[in-house]
Amino acid sequence: MKRIYKSVFALMIGLGFTSCESIVDDLNKDPNNATDAPARYVFTGTQIANMAAQEGLASRLGIVWSGYGKGTFQQLGTWYLYQITANNFDDDWNLFFSGVNKNALIAIEKAETLGNRKMAGITKIIQVNGMATATELWGDIPFTESGNTELYPNPKFETQAELYPKLIARLDEAIADLESGIGTVSAEDIHLSGDATKWKQIAYSLKARLLVDTKQYEAALTAATSGVSAYANSLYSLHGTTASVNENANYSFLTNIRAGSITGEDSYLTFLLNPANAKYRGNAKTNETARFKFYYLEAGVNAPGVIEPNTLTTTAARGFFARDASFPLITYQENILTLAESALRSGKGFDVALGHLNAYRAFLNSGGYLHATYKVAGTYKYEPYVAADFAAGGMENKDNITADNALLREILEERYVTFYGTHLGWNDERRTRTESVGIKLTPNNGAQLPGRFIYSQNELNSNSNSPKPAPGLFDLVPIYK
Repeated sequence: MKRIYKSVFALMIGLGFTSCESIVDDLNKDPNNATDAPARYVFTGTQIANMAAQEGLASRLGIVWSGYGKGTFQQLGTWYLYQITANNFDDDWNLFFSGVNKNALIAIEKAETLGNRKMAGITKIIQVNGMATATELWGDIPFTESGNTELYPNPKFETQAELYPKLIARLDEAIADLESGIGTVSAEDIHLSGDATKWKQIAYSLKARLLVDTKQYEAALTAATSGVSAYANSLYSLHGTTASVNENANYSFLTNIRAGSITGEDSYLTFLLNPANAKYRGNAKTNETARFKFYYLEAGVNAPGVIEPNTLTTTAARGFFARDASFPLITYQENILTLAESALRSGKGFDVALGHLNAYRAFLNSGGYLHATYKVAGTYKYEPYVAADFAAGGMENKDNITADNALLREILEERYVTFYGTHLGWNDERRTRTESVGIKLTPNNGAQLPGRFIYSQNELNSNSNSPKPAPGLFDLVPIYK
């Protein structure tokens, strides 16, 4: 299945542009220019499109705008400094709306016609994953009228206040579909081979993410309680080692397309993880050496002599961005940290929140999500914290803030470290930007931090319902204000 990623994705993108057009049976058929495909192919293509969307600018701008890395030259050098224009977002906007959403609608319709509720439910989760990321990045987006250009050539943009309840309702539909037990899905599901139990947990974790976005922490806690319960149940993009077909997208970008254009120099996360840095987050109970080495190379191979993202793909070392490294989409890591933050914020108590954090630390202490080549004894340690560590003067509260705020700060910092390489760290930074604790970044250029992606120039030009005037790069999306 891994070897057909590229060809299936190309087919599905083509379908995304043509599937709503009128098709005259048996007239001028071209076998090399498909206008339709069986449900299972559209289903797989939707999954692949979502992988591409999540690993595109959502990841790379998330890296350079969240203190995970530094853009040093070519496009990333200017984008790092916030010098970016609307047309730079055309391809990724297209990935989310023609690649993911439009094909998801086709796959759902085909699955429901076949009576395959399992396939429909899984597709709805993928659809929401794509559209949730799109609204987190751009703010108000088309949804209800998106994906049917015949009926809605100028789809209406919906506010986030309108959209989030619809996305959550869509996940509830997906959960009901999976619970019905109707339909079959196997190898065409390239993530989890149709495992309904795992997909239901993923739906609940994604629901919890949306509720955290909107600061509904008690509801987020309830959703996360039914979320991804083990690392093996996480949703990852799976990758292989065939060039230009199924490689990890960041590996390809960092080693071939724009080799050396992102480094870790002067990046906040490297300060936190590097034991040699004055801002190192380690302490008597925490050793971050292994995670630092898994994430970064101290003497890079693509940008020699400087810290850079770890793309090593050898028998002895396989970095976070290895050629065949899986890419995190919705994970156990995120879910348990959501439990910790939401428990504290919803008033369930310090001890409950600390219990969730310590459960996560126990997972990290067993090796966590490190690749086996970085599970070297003596290079990682995550012993459980106790209440005294967060009391005034404790190892996690040297500045004598309240114990609750000290624990919240640690949870948010752990989320930031864990979400490396994805857009989720940027979500959290924006969500907590005006709060007293959280990740506090210094702008890479000027005095402002970016607040959103700019709307695609193609969308602005072609859709008469596009926002006018369009919000700018430094305008926070509404949910994070």
